[in-house]
Amino acid sequence: MPLFTFRQLDVFSARAGKGNPLAVVHDAQGLDDAAMQGFAAWTNLSETVFLLPPTRPEADYLLRIFTPASELPFAGHPTLGACHAWLEEGGVPQGREIIQECGVGLVRIRQDGELSDSGLLGSGRLAFAAPALAQEDVAPETLARVAVALGIPVTSILRAKHLSSLPPRWIGVLLASRDEVLAVQVNRAALGEMDIGVVAPWPGGDADFEVRAFAPEIATEDPVTGSLNAGLARWLIGAGIAPPRYVASQGTTLAREGRVHVEYDGTDYWIGGDSVTCIKGTLTL
Repeated sequence: MPLFTFRQLDVFSARAGKGNPLAVVHDAQGLDDAAMQGFAAWTNLSETVFLLPPTRPEADYLLRIFTPASELPFAGHPTLGACHAWLEEGGVPQGREIIQECGVGLVRIRQDGELSDSGLLGSGRLAFAAPALAQEDVAPETLARVAVALGIPVTSILRAKHLSSLPPRWIGVLLASRDEVLAVQVNRAALGEMDIGVVAPWPGGDADFEVRAFAPEIATEDPVTGSLNAGLARWLIGAGIAPPRYVASQGTTLAREGRVHVEYDGTDYWIGGDSVTCIKGTLTL
């Protein structure tokens, strides 16, 4: 049976056990869709990814992303974690940015600092340019369902926005304070098929905002969520609620210490974070 190089990482944290876990299978050509989906179900992590040769000449690698139940066209912590693993395994980008091919097309990834003389990047903090996805207002009847799912009065919701036209289709909800965000107790029956992200400012804290994420495909609350934070960045910065550069905290109620570094440079919204490899070995599939 074929052997594959395997890593398990923590993403959006430099400390093992304090971010969002990700399983990475390297050089996964030869695995069919059923094998990938089956392995993702077996890991039971929020996402498992498979690195493959790119099909487009400008891309450095192709990434396929699976939850335990289905494939996703894009997700944030898998993008950063997979790139970290690819670089750590010796991947060399064609240019000054790494170009990832995935379901939404080509995603640009950068690293803090400069390339070495050899052109090889290390594997420290990475950031991806968030895909441009349509955002829409939330209908009043949907907002009422969101409030029930979060166990809060609808009047506690200061603003809300549909953040993405692709799955996961996050609904962003702005509350007044970090304490309100941390006090949310989601009603999973009322959550239904909704993907909800909750955010509030954290004045004087270790970060600028506190974030939580709830989705029906996640057995528990998601520790740290790149796609949600990408959508929140477009919304909050575009609406003048957040500055062009800020840090979001996520995972507090799960004893995690996720930190998402956000920057809008006038053209792109960059979503960044650290990654750390926790397990490396070989895998038989």
